[in-house]
Amino acid sequence: MKTQVGIVGAGPAGLLLSQLLHLKGVASVVLERRSQAYVLGRIRAGVLEQGTVEIVRRAGAGARMDREGLLHGGLEIAFDSRRFRIDLQALTGGGVMVYGQTELTKDLVEAREAASGSLIYEAQDVRIAELESERPRLIFGHQGEEQTLECDFIAGCDGFHGVSRRSIPSQATTVHERQYPFGWLGVLSETTPVSEELIYANHARGFALCSMRSMTRSRYYVQCSLQDDVAEWSDDRFWDELRARLPDDVAAALQTGPSLEMSIAQLRSFVIEPLRYKRLFLAGDAAHIVPPTGAKGLNLAAADVHYLAEALSDYYRGGHEARLNSYSETCLRRIWKAERFSAWLTSILHRYPDHTSFDRRIQLADLDYLMTSAAARTAFAENYIGLPI
Repeated sequence: MKTQVGIVGAGPAGLLLSQLLHLKGVASVVLERRSQAYVLGRIRAGVLEQGTVEIVRRAGAGARMDREGLLHGGLEIAFDSRRFRIDLQALTGGGVMVYGQTELTKDLVEAREAASGSLIYEAQDVRIAELESERPRLIFGHQGEEQTLECDFIAGCDGFHGVSRRSIPSQATTVHERQYPFGWLGVLSETTPVSEELIYANHARGFALCSMRSMTRSRYYVQCSLQDDVAEWSDDRFWDELRARLPDDVAAALQTGPSLEMSIAQLRSFVIEPLRYKRLFLAGDAAHIVPPTGAKGLNLAAADVHYLAEALSDYYRGGHEARLNSYSETCLRRIWKAERFSAWLTSILHRYPDHTSFDRRIQLADLDYLMTSAAARTAFAENYIGLPI
């Protein structure tokens, strides 16, 4: 098999890249180690920045998103018995769209299938060969046989644990990483959201977030210990803990019900530099991880593949390599700003095991400043809706 761009990973990043390349006349093949059912069933992020929304529209996969997605012009933050709203629309002229990653993945799969795109699921033991050559290869098992895919370029969109990043010699990269001493326990429920906008809560018992996937499906989170086992959390225990961390009026209005999904996610910040080695380009979680507090992970991935699609288009249309050569630098400028915002927001909303009374007062001062300063709220809003792509 031969193609121009081999894409490892059929999550939103890999699918979106494949679709963008298709619209630019560039051929690609997407390899995914999981089944299609597994990929379409993954529960992930649901807040899309303005730039991501525009990229999805340009990819021809935004029709259902525009019909069913929820436009949010603001959000609320609760702390120390106080609560305030950040008006994203008034401060920036924009907002965000709540639309589940699961739904976006379905839309992208549909778009690729409508275009007869080549998606190979259950590609086993994928490995990258001859990366030092002009024609690297992807070797994998499929339906009991070993297959080889020759490529001009390879896009590693296969996440933090994927083969792509591990195929780069360690001496050729620099890794930056921070582990957080807590996790998020998340619940998806078929219940009406407690608020029309997201509510972030800083509480003595720990962080909480009220989010949603639709007006009939809610997504809630509470900060938990890394030693917690999800099996020890009953639905009742989760709802009781969530209520305890919310303002009284919000807690009283909370609609509860059986969890459709419950899981614990560890929080980390991670960046690898550079995002390119020879003819292998990293994008999305293969290149960087952010804590979910700022809802930046999926959005950074969309920006990455936008830049990569433009660079590859330049190469195939006119032999121009300038954007390919600057891909890593271009992405990293945006990545580090999102890492900064996500790390800062995490730091002011969560309780840390080693926090002193001084740390707590600094945290409250940060939140109070955000509540009372128009300049601080504007900076927050600019980062939250997404910096320009």
